[in-house]
Amino acid sequence: MSCDQAESVIKKIIREIGQECAAQGQAVSETLVAFVVKAVVLDPRNDFSVDQILTKKEVQNLIQLCVTRLLDTTNPSLSTIKMQVYFDMNYANRAELLSEQHRVLEGRLAPVVRDITDSRPRVQEEVENVYRKVVSYVLLRSGLGSPTDIEVVREVTAALQSVFPQTEMITFISLSKKNKEQQLKNLAMLVTGIRLYNKERRKGGSSIDDLPAILNEAIPSATRAVDESLNTCHKLAHQYTALLESMQEDQHRYTQLSSFKLKEALFNVRQYEAFLCILLSDAITSAQEVEKMNVQFVVTMEQLKNTVQNKVSIDTKEVFPLFVALSNLWTSFQDQILLLNFLTDMTNNLQQFSEIQSQLFPEEVLTSLLEGVTVKSDEERIRETMGTRVNVSDFKNQEWLFPETTDNFDQLLIQYHGFCAHAIGVRGLTLPGNPAIGILKHKERCYVFSSKEAAYIFAQDPDKFIQLNIEKAKEHAELIQLLELRHQFEYLAPYAQANADKCLKPTTKCDSSTQTDTHILPPTIVTSYEWNEWELRRKAIKLANLRRKLTRAMQTDLSHMRRENSTQVYLPKDVSTQTKRDNSSNVPRPQIFLEGLQGGSSPTTHMVKVDLTRAVDET
Repeated sequence: MSCDQAESVIKKIIREIGQECAAQGQAVSETLVAFVVKAVVLDPRNDFSVDQILTKKEVQNLIQLCVTRLLDTTNPSLSTIKMQVYFDMNYANRAELLSEQHRVLEGRLAPVVRDITDSRPRVQEEVENVYRKVVSYVLLRSGLGSPTDIEVVREVTAALQSVFPQTEMITFISLSKKNKEQQLKNLAMLVTGIRLYNKERRKGGSSIDDLPAILNEAIPSATRAVDESLNTCHKLAHQYTALLESMQEDQHRYTQLSSFKLKEALFNVRQYEAFLCILLSDAITSAQEVEKMNVQFVVTMEQLKNTVQNKVSIDTKEVFPLFVALSNLWTSFQDQILLLNFLTDMTNNLQQFSEIQSQLFPEEVLTSLLEGVTVKSDEERIRETMGTRVNVSDFKNQEWLFPETTDNFDQLLIQYHGFCAHAIGVRGLTLPGNPAIGILKHKERCYVFSSKEAAYIFAQDPDKFIQLNIEKAKEHAELIQLLELRHQFEYLAPYAQANADKCLKPTTKCDSSTQTDTHILPPTIVTSYEWNEWELRRKAIKLANLRRKLTRAMQTDLSHMRRENSTQVYLPKDVSTQTKRDNSSNVPRPQIFLEGLQGGSSPTTHMVKVDLTRAVDET
């Protein structure tokens, strides 16, 4: 049987089961029916083979078993499956929820935007009509007040005229469609910021709710409600676990309690607990974000007040960004209101799936059953095993992880939702695992245990106990999601699993487009290729002629001095030398006088030489 044929048969079976239940006064969704069909087929007690084509008799037997199970409203297992289906169909993380809400808002505003951007007013009356549509768009997008309230419309119109007077409509009309849409969004944010500022100054904004005050009061209230439900879950889980342990230890207690569906009730409480933990985490995240936004809002408002300060004229570059920031913060407050309402609705709606606990185990009945039984909380069980640890030397081929030897120990992905990997398949209990004992890493998956003894037994043959857990999940289909075992059943029931997954996760449709390059691969065109035979002949002749040609060069007297030449020299250095010293001494100046050179009366000349030079030692 092909995949399409098998899917067609499954759809037919689901349709018949739904009609049979409706005939008996029980309306069920196709998603729930698909989940129950998978649960019945996987249960080994029903003797269905997922690898063979069902006969007509087996199909009728399958339909009857599914109808019986869907009509058994006293079975906690059915309530758990309904809870899981509801959560899968309705829960969305924060980003997905806000994205969907914004998409819905854009869809609602699309006709108004289209009416504004496509209009081509020609007379003054038509221009005024388009301006009124802009006012309506700004009011609807901000969500601050009712469009039917005249006072609100006047307040929005006044705020819009302060930043976008009607005289600018001519410029607005000449813009492109995309620019018009962007300007409309900008105007909506500016008007929202102006109205929030006026509300702070008590000059308007009477129709605007005080969202920060509402959130500061509502978030703690919602968190307390989830906490109370979570504490109730913890208490019931501890009590059911204690009763199941007493059954396994005492045969008399087993006979007394075997008629009660304690395991199914325990799985129901544990699943409810897991979902509440998710909602509580979201509520805590909202509280943290609101606290930050309150501080940012107060700071931005004070900054805006200091910027304005009763000035007659203000630079738009200074004040407009502050108005936009106020608008964005207020939008975030509105998103938090939406998230809070969603979390409150999810908490209230999940509660209906745990009401079966009070029907099966009224308080007085549960109190009587617990007489003489020691009830331990999950925290007490973990504290009892904090001093014990696996000895790594006892295992040669097993890898154990400990806090002091493993990075990001707290962020490891633990199998079975953190429950003891040994207790599930062997005892049918969801006992909390203690990572301090040691985390076993087997085939790239991590497992924790409730005691050192359980860890040693599991480590001797991990594959055996993993298979036991799978068999236990086949008997109790609600464990597939509680213990996060969907990957284990992909090969066991391909058609049923595929159909259930399709039902559990609605198909998301969206408009998309893709663009590819004209030439993805690099070009492979050979430019030298020629198809013309005569062209090839011409090239051959040219090459043949070139072979007989020579290239010569010579140098003449007129050209030999024209070549470019270069030389390399050493640059002169600055050098100095020292020669003889210039010196002087003081000597006596010669003073010699001659007498009688001019002659006299006598014919003979008598010369007298007189030396008056001073001695050297006298100078």
